[in-house]
Amino acid sequence: MPLGSLRPSPLVEQATEHLREQITQGEWPVGTRLPGENALAKALGVGRSTVREALRALAGAGLVQARQGSGVYVIATEPAEDWPARLRRAAITDVYEVRVMVETRAARLAAERRTEEDVAALEAALAARHAAATGSDAEFVDADIALHAAVVAAAGNPVLTDLFAEFAPALRERLIDLVELLGLREHDPDPGHDSHAALVDAVRRGDGPAAEAVLQAELERTLAHLRARA
Repeated sequence: MPLGSLRPSPLVEQATEHLREQITQGEWPVGTRLPGENALAKALGVGRSTVREALRALAGAGLVQARQGSGVYVIATEPAEDWPARLRRAAITDVYEVRVMVETRAARLAAERRTEEDVAALEAALAARHAAATGSDAEFVDADIALHAAVVAAAGNPVLTDLFAEFAPALRERLIDLVELLGLREHDPDPGHDSHAALVDAVRRGDGPAAEAVLQAELERTLAHLRARA
């Protein structure tokens, strides 16, 4: 399949897409060394800098790899799936099992490391969750996730905070579905308030084991609902 010259703009995106097509359609199988930058630039009708940026994008997608002194080689014919996309595709029970492991440890750390500012943020998030009981299921789930995010933030570990931020979008929509399908708020518009209040209290008191145990019990209850639905 001939590469063909490209339109003026946006050149990098067009070059990346053309080269990606060559790879994904099997024109350059895994293990193939790509033509040099000069040859690709001539075939595509662009400058070497554009080709270089396109190859960098393909490397970021996990399709090619540069080997020092040898060239650029095809290492896969399908782009690597990014972490958020993988979470969206994963079974909710699998995501939730990892959430239990991450958050329970975070709760213990939060109790050990919390600052006055963290405690204030937790109390505000708990109050917001309680106030959201009068709102829609989506509003309540958002407030619930915000409280959990505040607990993770209090652990003082930016990697944990970033990891939870990646999990949150994958959890949100399916938790809203769960609340609606099971009618979890029909008889109690603020389910789990007592356990969440106990969690905040344990963190405030600096009782790591209690914070971990309270949160584990709460998350395991939700996980049981998810497994029953699966």
